[in-house]
Amino acid sequence: MPKKKLRLPLAPFERILKDAGAKRVSKSAMKEFALVMEEVADNIAIDAVKLTKHAGRKTVKAEDIRLARR
Repeated sequence: MPKKKLRLPLAPFERILKDAGAKRVSKSAMKEFALVMEEVADNIAIDAVKLTKHAGRKTVKAEDIRLARR
C-alpha cells in the first residue's frame, strides 16, 4: 500500500497524545495517529457535505458537522 501524504502538521497530534498522558511519542506514532485522525475527519466532512446538500444549502454549518459526527 502506498504511503499517504499528511495534510496537517504532526505537532498538534503529538500534543493531543501528550495531553492524553503520553510521556514520549515516537514520530511513527504521531504519523499513524495523524493518518487515522485525517481519515476520521475526511469521513465527517463527506457526511457533513451530504447533509448540507440534502438540506438544499451550499454552506456547511456547525449543525451539519455535529450530525455527521454521529
